[in-house]
Amino acid sequence: PGVAHFHTVRLNQPAGKYYTTDFLRQLCDIWDLRGSGLTNMHGATGDIVLLGTTTPQLEEIFWEATHNLNNDLGGSGSNLRTPAACLGESRCEYACYDTQACSYNLTMEYQDELHRPAFPYKFKFKFDGCPNGCVAAMARSDFSVVGTWKDSIKIDQEAVAAYVAGEFKPNAGAHSGKDWGAFDIEAEVINRCPSAAMKWEGGKLAIDRSECVRCMHCINTMPRALPIGDERGASILCGAKAPILDGAQMSSLVVPFVEAKDDFDEIKEVVENIWDWWMEEGKNRERLGETMRRLSLQKLLEVVGQEPSAHNVQEPRHNPYIFFKEEEVPGGWDRDITEYRKRHQR
Repeated sequence: PGVAHFHTVRLNQPAGKYYTTDFLRQLCDIWDLRGSGLTNMHGATGDIVLLGTTTPQLEEIFWEATHNLNNDLGGSGSNLRTPAACLGESRCEYACYDTQACSYNLTMEYQDELHRPAFPYKFKFKFDGCPNGCVAAMARSDFSVVGTWKDSIKIDQEAVAAYVAGEFKPNAGAHSGKDWGAFDIEAEVINRCPSAAMKWEGGKLAIDRSECVRCMHCINTMPRALPIGDERGASILCGAKAPILDGAQMSSLVVPFVEAKDDFDEIKEVVENIWDWWMEEGKNRERLGETMRRLSLQKLLEVVGQEPSAHNVQEPRHNPYIFFKEEEVPGGWDRDITEYRKRHQR
């Protein structure tokens, strides 16, 4: 009888998960009085999760949370779930846009979508300030906004030399408790670059901007030597999810760069175009990533108004997401094979 009711309450966490001790004390007082006292800070999505209460207390908790704490409920069900953001520019030198402002702005903009389920299934926003991904946006959200930059990583050659000479500890001293031996820039930085964009020649470090994929490894290893670029903004990726119905999926790049400033209208336009399509085409309990997989990334790019790019394909014919239409092919499907052979001799 003591657990005949055991409702869970989700509250919208603040952007970046910043709290005052006063707020936390009031929250605990409410839950000691009206709930089990068990909390989860935070759920996998990010919500403040209050575990276990009875039905008569639900309206009381809602009133106290919204009126006394000035705190909204979190998303639950087939709707927009509570957006989550990393610390962003408030603490992190790598943040390429204001993740907290973006999270707050979109939370306020889409209150109806948070509280009135109208989607085929749940939809998650996550905002990472840089590719380090402290809220794992690219792995866990239907709509990821990940900070990036257009220009080159800046290089402080004197600081690079200091790392090589052992004056600065790599990884900001994170592994200083173990003796890994002398820092080897070739082994620990150059050879670990996934796109082979770096060279170490004549005591100088060089980075090929056109090959750099912003993986952050070199920056994390030598933070005092390699600041991020100055032309900052964000990339939009879509389709990540956990393995509930159709296996785990990672995000696919949809919009390579937006400035992510002011009212974030460029991001909202992409969001609303996707929602219009997904609500029309998505099946019941089908996440956006599964709709993309069923109807193709190409269709999503058309919906968003984004031109397909070679960057959307990992390797030829491996992921056949992009298909040409007849009007896009010179001569269409009925072009003269004889003329073609004249231009393409075997």
